Amino acid sequence: MATTAPGNLLMTTIDRAARWARTRSMFPASFGLACCAIEMMATGAAHYDLGRFGMEVFRASPRQSDLMVVAGRVSQKMAPVLRQVYDQMPDPKWVISMGACASTGGMFNNYALVQGVDQVVPVDIYVPGCPPGPQSLMHGILTLHDKIMKGEINN
Repeated sequence: MATTAPGNLLMTTIDRAARWARTRSMFPASFGLACCAIEMMATGAAHYDLGRFGMEVFRASPRQSDLMVVAGRVSQKMAPVLRQVYDQMPDPKWVISMGACASTGGMFNNYALVQGVDQVVPVDIYVPGCPPGPQSLMHGILTLHDKIMKGEINN
């Protein structure tokens, strides 16, 4: 916990300061696969403004990203590509599964789709809905921030 001392001096631990910095400078990877990707793009637009949280630019390179938002259904052919992008991300890294299709396969219960992205990469936050709106994704991002600040997620 941060405390203030006389003279505007702020005292905290290195771990807490690092967790605070990580939550205020996340760079999400753009990995949209279906209709949920439209909602993810709307979240980054001016009306919802992820720039308030230091996340205004979705990165095209996994080497510049530390948050992967998997938005939409993942096919068996796309699963190795998703894993490769995840492996190329630097540590610490986090994953948000957005929508029913990414989280559980949704209404598509067949051999061509992965029945939950957690079979391919470890997932930190699940955002429910079909498709979940921008408010739901922002709630998932803020929940991830809270978990990082409390030290519950140690990637």
